[in-house]
Amino acid sequence: MIVQRRAVSAVLAAAALLLTAGCSSDEGGGDTSGGESATPGGTATGAAPSPGTSEDAPPAKGSAKVVRTVAEDLKTPWGLAPLPDGDLLVSSRDEGTITRVDPETGKKTELGEVPGVSPAGEGGLMGLALSPDYASDHMIYAYFTSASDNRIVRMLLDEDKPSGEQLGAPDTIFRGIPKGFVHNGGRIAFGPDKMLYAGTGESGEEGLSQDKKSLGGKILRLTPEGEPAPGNPFPNSPVYSYGHRNVQGLAWDTKQRLFAAEFGQDTWDELNAIKPGDNYGWPEAEGKSDDPAFHNPIAQWTTDEASPSGIAYAEGSIWMAGLRGERLWRIPLKGTEASAEPQAFLEGDHGRLRTVVSAGGDKLWLVTSETDGRGSPEGGDDKILEVQVK
Repeated sequence: MIVQRRAVSAVLAAAALLLTAGCSSDEGGGDTSGGESATPGGTATGAAPSPGTSEDAPPAKGSAKVVRTVAEDLKTPWGLAPLPDGDLLVSSRDEGTITRVDPETGKKTELGEVPGVSPAGEGGLMGLALSPDYASDHMIYAYFTSASDNRIVRMLLDEDKPSGEQLGAPDTIFRGIPKGFVHNGGRIAFGPDKMLYAGTGESGEEGLSQDKKSLGGKILRLTPEGEPAPGNPFPNSPVYSYGHRNVQGLAWDTKQRLFAAEFGQDTWDELNAIKPGDNYGWPEAEGKSDDPAFHNPIAQWTTDEASPSGIAYAEGSIWMAGLRGERLWRIPLKGTEASAEPQAFLEGDHGRLRTVVSAGGDKLWLVTSETDGRGSPEGGDDKILEVQVK
């Protein structure tokens, strides 16, 4: 079945290449080579640990195995947010709906459709996040593509209403993020500081990334009400870092340090340690650069090995979901540097991988992305998987 998936993916990828020559889409399919379920980093390159740090690094070699399939038959799943009771909320990019999943039984209950979503290309209903005060306010935040822009809304979840009607009317807290057929970013997450972070794309207009007045190609930091967060590096601006091409992965380690995954164009995908106010180089630099004006990635991959979307932190490492690469990457950390070469797991076993979220301890929730128009769906796709890592 794995060989069949790869063969079909290769044919689809070749056809897509002919149809989209010259298009700088990040998430297109691609053939993935065979090999062991856990492989060395290949041409992925990490960085030496920072000198003088007293932090312990995790073992250079780890592991990842799928424990079970949590849910099946999801349509274009994108964002995932665990509820306090253990259930999971998952967004459908193309259908614009949010579904509640019981991870014990796999039962799916649609909460409702988010009005105003205008899916096309890589846009639609994407990232989800729970309010830091969810226990009292029951607010769900969502990032989506509308007819005019990408925006962030919040909605009340009313569990007393019938299924399909449990989402309140969306309150738009932030708007005006550039939209495009590609490069819409879409990941949102509340940080340890209870501020809302959003990864955006440059919508195919490269110059927006270096324009600090533009919201495209940035990591934004907002209050829960959608205002520029106190302490941001640029006065009265939501911009937290810039020079990004398309950010879809955000995660913090146990020291409250932020990491972000970023799609490259033709050469290098990146994992970055984020420092407020820093310039991450795009479009002047893709991957590591000799220019001291740019903050270099801590690890980089060829685009056919990764095309990274979601990331999560667990067991001393960043775990990164690969779309075109169809694998789960482990990047062991020492401080804000990679302490060893990245490792790849689950290569080609489950197709395109979109989102990875910590499930606590040594467990992750992993969401596949075979029904997004660029995969080769098989029976049961798309799925949420439970993965054990170390």
